Amino acid sequence: MSLLKFENVFKSFGTGLHESKVLNGIDLDVQEGEFLVLLGFSGSGKTTLVNLMAGLEKPTRGRVTYRGAPIEGPGPERGVIFQNYSLMPWLTVNGNVQLALDSIFPDMPKAEKEATVAKYVKMVGLSHAATRRPAELSGGMRQRVNVARALAMNPEMLLLDEPLSALDALTRANLADEIEAIWNQDKKTCVLITNDVDEAIILADRIIALNPDGTLGEEFTVTLPRPRDRGEMNHNEEFKRLRAAVTTYLMDVGIEAKTASSHTLPDITPIHGAASNLPTAVQDATGSLREDRFLDFSQLHKIYPTPKGPLTVVEDFNLKMNKGEFISLIGHSGCGKSTVLTMAAGLNSISKGAIKLDGRAVLGADPERAVVFQSPNLFPWLTARENCAIGVDKVYPRASQAERQEVVEYYLERVGLADAMDRSAADMSNGMKQRVGIARAFALSPKLLLLDEPFGMLDSLTRWELQEVLMEVWSRTKVTAVCVTHDVDEAILLADRVVMMTNGPQATIGKIVDVNLPRPRSRKALLEHPDYYLYREQVLNFLEEYEHGKHGKTNAKAPPATKQQAA
Repeated sequence: MSLLKFENVFKSFGTGLHESKVLNGIDLDVQEGEFLVLLGFSGSGKTTLVNLMAGLEKPTRGRVTYRGAPIEGPGPERGVIFQNYSLMPWLTVNGNVQLALDSIFPDMPKAEKEATVAKYVKMVGLSHAATRRPAELSGGMRQRVNVARALAMNPEMLLLDEPLSALDALTRANLADEIEAIWNQDKKTCVLITNDVDEAIILADRIIALNPDGTLGEEFTVTLPRPRDRGEMNHNEEFKRLRAAVTTYLMDVGIEAKTASSHTLPDITPIHGAASNLPTAVQDATGSLREDRFLDFSQLHKIYPTPKGPLTVVEDFNLKMNKGEFISLIGHSGCGKSTVLTMAAGLNSISKGAIKLDGRAVLGADPERAVVFQSPNLFPWLTARENCAIGVDKVYPRASQAERQEVVEYYLERVGLADAMDRSAADMSNGMKQRVGIARAFALSPKLLLLDEPFGMLDSLTRWELQEVLMEVWSRTKVTAVCVTHDVDEAILLADRVVMMTNGPQATIGKIVDVNLPRPRSRKALLEHPDYYLYREQVLNFLEEYEHGKHGKTNAKAPPATKQQAA
């Protein structure tokens, strides 16, 4: 039975020349009791769509109805959970949940209110924190309060607008599982807005893609049995098929073709030395006679002083990398991944042990080690071209101004910013800013590229696009690279080896997986490769082993030959 319906709905903001069309001709039926997921890129109108369902916006044209009646505004039958949790900081967990009951059911007896609050606080696993205030809760716990508050209002329909996107990967997965369990228990109609394909498949009965032009795209029916365990899904052929189909569709409609570059790199030599007998600077910038153990982490420790005594964050980290190798460093939050990377960058002192790059000890920051952070830290008043040029003069002191400019323009074009070189950073989206950050790092022709969760602040689909950009540019330079990530698919997609760290404190290398997949790589090609899910299983199994805080030191050796390696 149809519960909520869109009939030829259009939504625009502004008028005349300033009109911005967001939704175009939406026809949608939400069935009673179903779990519907709307999946699309940032800017495709997902939040506008859920605001129309909630009654927070009205359509420019067309009708939105609930049980056949036009939606004129918000109503208690439609509970909304937003990305940002608006909790009252002076109220406890119980107090924030009861606030909703007080407004929706003012005549409910006090004892019944208290019982209802306790029921839903328990349902989201917060009974132990019922008297805490928001400042005493983690981000995941705060979002659980938000879920409990919406459920306590006893709505017929739950509208979830990217409720998990601000959370770390592990918390996000756990809370998604809780939302599915709650839906199974109460069988409320649920509409989830997300940009995460795995999240959509784990939760949905039906997935509908929202195209970048504000139209509804392809519909995918999810027939996987419930409950859906993430580990088991890794072996499920229907999950793999559906995952590949949804990913391919989204990439085809949303990711623009690579920008063809009209520039070639001038044959100039950076300051940290190279032979200039190769055709482009990017190929000779990291020139070295050393190929093996190009980057050497030896008995690396990081120890911080605390009032209770020394705290060892990273212990006995040993890793040898060959020139041109790409390593992904993965582990749960707090395991010391970024600590290792900042020590390699020379931004964090080494307590014990050593890091050697091309036979020389790492001492302090140097442009031969370029870093791309989660936030690119651009100067907002400078253009993309000017931000990318920072450091280029120092790295290529013997090059002409025209040659330096050519390097800058080459990399900006390679990351897809050919038409935005003279746009100021203040006028750029987060994705565009990170493109500049990537271009700036490569323009320094570094010996070592260090990436600290470079796509962590971006939505899933923008992240896919920039992963492809990064791989395309890296394939031309073959710079030695280390990427810190918490994303399993990203780790496998980018790396020659995935290095997994145990939980901190005293974190070390727990396991290393060699990724013997062909290059150049694309996400679509990997999803179709017969060995891809075997690699994925190894990494997921390791992370699951350490999910609940298990700590132990294992030898940092490569695992026994896997099926792929034996082949």
